[in-house]
Amino acid sequence: MRIWLSKNSDVPLREQLATQILLGIVSLDLKPGQRLPSTRELAQRFQIHANTVSAAYRDLAERGWVEFRKGSGIYVREPVNVREPVNSQAPGERLELEQIIATLFQIARDRGYTLAEMQAGVRRFFEAQPPDHFLVIESDPELCRILMAEIEEATGFRVAGASLDDCAKKLAGAAVVVMFANAEPARKQLPPNTPLTILRLRSVPQSMQGQERPAADALVSVVSRWPEFLKWAHTLLVAAGIDADALDLRDARRRGWQKGLAASAMVITDALTSRQLPAGCRARIFRIIADASLDELRRFKAFVTKPTS
Repeated sequence: MRIWLSKNSDVPLREQLATQILLGIVSLDLKPGQRLPSTRELAQRFQIHANTVSAAYRDLAERGWVEFRKGSGIYVREPVNVREPVNSQAPGERLELEQIIATLFQIARDRGYTLAEMQAGVRRFFEAQPPDHFLVIESDPELCRILMAEIEEATGFRVAGASLDDCAKKLAGAAVVVMFANAEPARKQLPPNTPLTILRLRSVPQSMQGQERPAADALVSVVSRWPEFLKWAHTLLVAAGIDADALDLRDARRRGWQKGLAASAMVITDALTSRQLPAGCRARIFRIIADASLDELRRFKAFVTKPTS
């Protein structure tokens, strides 16, 4: 994973480092169980004090993202009760439908199910109401709206939102989606075996790819209704070498936030706020959901809506 650090900014180095490692974990640039560089390695690489690196790692450990293993090092924490989709096919391989069905019957038979039980289970599955919308489970209302906007734009499928507290009441006709960090809490709120599609965060390199770098003295505006978007964008841009004095952070929940935006050399924003930008803005939309997750949602929509040929 690539990390940027700027020593001449108002954002502490500890915060720059911790934020980028956290984004690497939730975007799966850093895999569960992966060993992270040692405190000494990072301190030497960036010529910073080892205590700065240690503080960043301690912060992440206290929040449950990494773990210290005595005598071994620092590792990305393995998530509990979060199951990823398993794909055992070789690249480019596609099983015929009959083979898939035969494999399903083989697994069920090996686990002791009778043919009658399987037929009854399949019948219940097809008699159930097929999903007609996605349900985003996210307790931060501003983040929830952004995720809904990205999913609706990418899939054309209807999208609703729910907090962790009330998600169990809104499952009718819904295909549930949740960000990786909320997967464990969501499972505790939902009925057992509720299918979840776990969304991955777009990685930092993926977000920065293809983005034209503004001049050092150019005014860059960052606009969003989600405070964490402003915080993360500020940290990453400063770490990448953008002068903090050239950054204009705007909370789109406040009156008058659109005033003068067209004068900025670049406006960095989210998918939802971008719809409200004044004409003439040179916008760069930083999307939150990884492309692979959006592709997975598109395939799901096609699966439940495409008529048989």
